[in-house]
Parts: sequence; C-alpha cells; structure tokens
Amino acid sequence: MSSDYQRSLGRKIALHRKRRGLSQKEFAALLDRSEAWLSQVERGVRRIARMTVLEKIADVLGVPVSELAAEAPIMAVVADGAPAVAQRLRLVLSSAHSLKAFLAQEDSPAEVPALRAEVEQAWSLTHQGDFSGLADLSEGLVPRLESAARSTVETDRAESFRLLAAMYQACGAALANMGESDVAWVAVDRAVAAADRAGDPLLMAACEFRLSVLFLGARHFEQAAIVSGSAADALEPMQGSGRVEAAALRGALTLQRAVAAARLNLAEDAYAYLRQARELAEHVGAGRNDYNTEFGPANVSLHEVSVAVDLGDAGIALRAAQGVEVSGLSAERQARFRIDLARAYAQRRQVTEAVSALLTARELAPQLTGALPVVKQLAADLLVMDPERSEELRVPAGEAVWPGAGAGI
Repeated sequence: MSSDYQRSLGRKIALHRKRRGLSQKEFAALLDRSEAWLSQVERGVRRIARMTVLEKIADVLGVPVSELAAEAPIMAVVADGAPAVAQRLRLVLSSAHSLKAFLAQEDSPAEVPALRAEVEQAWSLTHQGDFSGLADLSEGLVPRLESAARSTVETDRAESFRLLAAMYQACGAALANMGESDVAWVAVDRAVAAADRAGDPLLMAACEFRLSVLFLGARHFEQAAIVSGSAADALEPMQGSGRVEAAALRGALTLQRAVAAARLNLAEDAYAYLRQARELAEHVGAGRNDYNTEFGPANVSLHEVSVAVDLGDAGIALRAAQGVEVSGLSAERQARFRIDLARAYAQRRQVTEAVSALLTARELAPQLTGALPVVKQLAADLLVMDPERSEELRVPAGEAVWPGAGAGI
C-alpha cells in the first residue's frame, strides 16, 4: 500500500470517529487496541495489514468497509431476521394483489373519497412512526387499492392510481425507517409505476424524493445526489409557472441534495443547497405538506442541524437548533430533530444533554426511534463515554442496542 493510501485511510477513520463524538482513547478501547496504535493509524504512519482489522474498524464505526477503503471488497450485511412489523409489510408487498385485480377487473365506480381518507390515515401513521398501525391498515387497503386502480370506470382510474402510488410511498417510507431497504425498494418502484399510470409528474417527482431517501439510507450518497438533483432540476419549469407544489417538491429534493453532499463531506455544496432550500421555503410558506414531504421553513431548519452534525460541526448544529419551532411538524420529524440534537451533544461530549434528547425522541416516536440504526449506535457511544447511563438508556448488559430495536417493534 502507498503512503498516500495510508494517510487517506487514516483521515477517513478519524473523520468518522469524530462524527460519533469519540475520543481516540475511547475508540481504541472499542477496538481492543492502544491509543498510540490508533493515533499512528489516523496519521497514516502505521499500515493496517489485515482485512480483519479493517473490517472491525468499519464495524465499530458503523460504515461499510468500502467507504473506508476503495480497494477493499464490498461486504454484504445480512440481517438475522426482519422485525415482526416489517415482516408483515413484506408479506403485503409479496402477495400478487395486482395480478388478482387485473384478472378480475370489471368496470365499476370506485369509492374514491373513502380510499383517499384511508391513504391519508396511512400517511398519518407513517409520520407518527406507528408502524404497527400502518401494517394493520395496509393488509386490507393495498389489495383494495390495487383492485380499484384496475376495475374502476375511466373517470376514476387516474385518481385510483394516484392513491395507490401514495400508499406504496407510505409503505416505502416506513420500511426505509425500519432499515428494510430491500423491500422498501419494491414499494417505491411500485409507487413509480402507479404514478406513471396516473400521469402525474409531481407524484413522480415525489417518488424520486422517496428514492433519494432510500439511497441515503443505503449509504449510496452519490446516487442520492444524482436522483434528487436531476428531479429538482426537472421541476424548475413547473415551479416557474407558479405551481407552489412544484416549488415544495423542489425544496424537499434540494434538502436531500444537501444531506447527500454533507455525507460526501462536501461542506460548501451542502450549505449552498441549504441556502437554496431556504429561499424555496420562504416562497412556499409554512403549514403545507405537499406530497407528504413536510417541506417548509421549519423543515429546512431541522435539516440545517442534521447537515451540520453530518459534517462534524456540532457548534453550528447547536446554534442552528436554537429557536427552531418544530411543534407543527410530525412526530417523526420532531423525533429526528431530537436525535440530531443528541448526536451534536455527543460530539461535544455533553452526555447528559445527549441522553435527554434521545429520551425525548423515544417519547415522541418510540417505534421509529427503536428501529433507527443511528440511535443504537449513538446509545452505544454514550455508554462508552459514561457507562453509568445504562439504566437511563435501558441497554441490557453486554448489548449495544436501543430498547425495542431488532425485535417486534
């Protein structure tokens, strides 16, 4: 290996360690290595000779090996088993509802208002992080929507496909939050197809937004940047024609570009996209939730905090969080804001404040908070900083998990 490679690898390890708020001493202890050894690795003066060592570093940091070392093989991570709620949604998406509906189709009027109300309820459950409730609703609603989209009279067909697309987006969003990216892809792909059948370009753009969220969750940051960027650019003519919904979707997609840039460590680009999103939010105004993106001034402020934390700028994140009013946003967004606050406090080694923010997030959306990998990782980091916090975090001895995570949430 070249010395340039060693220095580059060391810088990446140091960057991810700092993002987690760990000192060299604490991180070295997690690796069962000395602080001096880690210091030499991060400065690029000591070579990591074995793949097993690099794999352990990546595992403790919570990143793929390929993200640390381009020369390393991509390591596949296979879950031991999906949580019970995720499994129920998997089964909903695995059944041949569309085939059954196609074979049995007969032109008949659809109960569009009733279906719309149930789809709105599905999104409400998703925004609340109530995945159990969403699974209960989906098991009956998805088959009915598939049937309605294929058996309604022509005048109702486009709206039926719009509702079907919105429902699959809700399932995809929930599954992405649970870390079930493979089946979330299926849901979003079906949403794209339904939006196309509906002939609704804004709904198609909303699907691209969901796709970019999936790419971010799967750590495909460049793909997330491309998807969100190309969709945002495509919407510019519609925004210019005065469509507020187009401006809102462009804003939501621009926030995704900002997050992708931050995770690629492109600070200037990330903050530039945030400024652009702020301008769009001022045009859109507060109190809207176009295509369930919750885009507006408050959501931009939340993303300013998130981007700063991703870049390791804890001070900027905490300053940005001051005075942010989140009460008008969903429980999901409020919980994510508290999680980002906890991450910022952890970077500053303010353990008490970090634990408090995490507990608030759990109160707001317990199923969501229990499912997010970043929370499990953060809880483990806080225990390294202060082992006496185990009772507050309710982490069983020897396990670095958040309560409820990984089991039927």
